Amino acid sequence: MKTRFILIHTSHAGNVGAAARAMKTMGFDDLVLVAPRWANVLRREETIQRASGALDVLENARIVATLDEALDGMSHLCATAMTPRDFGPPTRSPREHFDLLLKKEHCPLEEYALEADSAPTPTVEAGVAFLFGSERFGMANDDVYRCHVALSIPTNPTFGSLNLGAAIQVVAYEWRLALGGFAAGPSHEGSAAPTERADAAQVAGMLAHWERALVDIGFLDPAAPKKLMPRLNQLFNRAQLTPEEIHILRGVAKAMTGAAQPKR
Repeated sequence: MKTRFILIHTSHAGNVGAAARAMKTMGFDDLVLVAPRWANVLRREETIQRASGALDVLENARIVATLDEALDGMSHLCATAMTPRDFGPPTRSPREHFDLLLKKEHCPLEEYALEADSAPTPTVEAGVAFLFGSERFGMANDDVYRCHVALSIPTNPTFGSLNLGAAIQVVAYEWRLALGGFAAGPSHEGSAAPTERADAAQVAGMLAHWERALVDIGFLDPAAPKKLMPRLNQLFNRAQLTPEEIHILRGVAKAMTGAAQPKR
C-alpha cells in the first residue's frame, strides 16, 4: 500500500535522519520534506549520521515548497497532533484508526471525509500520508483541518513529550503492524534448522538416572518420594530438551552418584 511520510518545516537536520531510519526499519521509503530549515538537509552530516545506514531513504526523499506538492497522489491524510482542534478531524490513537481504516480498505472512507466542499472522499488504495509538524510548533491548524484524522499517540498523561524521530517510529510501527507486520527475525542462536528434540524414551531414561542419583546423594527418600519426580518430569518436558542436553544431564547424574560414593 502506498505510504508517505511528510515532514513540515523541519528545523533539525538530525530529525530528518532519524525519520529515514525509523521508516526503513518498518519497510517504508517515501519521505517528503516541506520547506525544511536547511535546503541541503538531506546531505548534511548530522542527517546522514542519524540515518544510521538508511541512506537509500534519504536519496529517494524529496524537498518541496508547499504541502500541496507533498500531498500529490495521496488520498487519506493523517495528521499527528496531540491536542485536538476545534472543528478539526476526529482524534484517535494510531492503532484504533488503522483498524477502522483497513476494515474499509476497498470502500470510500466517508466516515473520515471532511465537511468542506473541497475535501475529497478518499480511498485507501490511492495512498496514505502521515503528516508531522515542526519540532517547535507542531502542525498548523490549517494543515490539521485538511486531514481526515488526527493521530494521538497514547502517552503518560503527565508527560506526553515525544521527539519527532520517536513519534515517526511509533506511527511507522503501528502502520506496519496493521498491514500485517514482518516475520520475526532469527533468534540469537542463528537461523539454522529447528533443533532436534529428545524423544520420550530419552527423557524417561534420563529421569530414571536422576532418580537413582538423587537417592544416592540423599536428596530423595525412596520410601517417601512425594511428588518430586513427577514435578521434575514436568519441568524437563517444558524445557523441550535436546539429545545433547539429555547427555549433559546424565553426566550430572553420574557425577552426583560418584560424589556420593565413599572415597578409597
